[in-house]
Amino acid sequence: MPPRAAQDIVHHPLFARFYARCSVAAERTVGPHRDELLAGLSGRVIEIGAGNGLNFAHYPHTVAEVVAIEPERALRQLAATAALRADVPVDVVPGAAEALPVKSEAFDAAVASLVLCSVRDLARALTEIRRVLRPGGELRFFEHGRGGGRLMKVTQRTLDRAVWPRLFGNCHVGRDPIAAIRSAGFEPGPYRRVLVPEKGPRLPSSYCVLGTARRPGAED
Repeated sequence: MPPRAAQDIVHHPLFARFYARCSVAAERTVGPHRDELLAGLSGRVIEIGAGNGLNFAHYPHTVAEVVAIEPERALRQLAATAALRADVPVDVVPGAAEALPVKSEAFDAAVASLVLCSVRDLARALTEIRRVLRPGGELRFFEHGRGGGRLMKVTQRTLDRAVWPRLFGNCHVGRDPIAAIRSAGFEPGPYRRVLVPEKGPRLPSSYCVLGTARRPGAED
């Protein structure tokens, strides 16, 4: 068992409670996106930043195992409870995206769901995801980031430099997940832009992208 300091490298107890409540309340809107994100997965899957485990109920039966990484203790405890109700085997593990506690090329697919906005080092986290995927393995992502018109993008950058990350567990609303995924050596596959929520006022966090990317294989 890793020492507690390693387990709790991320510690946002107030945000964890806020996120747990809000994510459950938003599940009617977000749940269909989770279904689309995880549809067709099979084999061994690693989920980065599992939060309170809301993805677990959406994994198809073709998945043999999910290793769910969550660095925040309170969210990890909620995820462990959710894992008990899942229809596929889920092992909830402490760890940070920038130093995944698993072997290289051990997984058929990786899932990043509303987490790349909050990792401390986005490039390093994506490099780690690439490391643990087998050649030809797939990254599924549902992330929010830069979007909207010029004024919204300026607002996002301003918030990222000011209070937003402090208030929301290091979340950044102005990151560009597609550009970061491509820079990490993945080949982006089909993806689409979505708004969450679809209707109503546009928030700095409303602009999302949902899609796939691939780790190039040895034959590429």
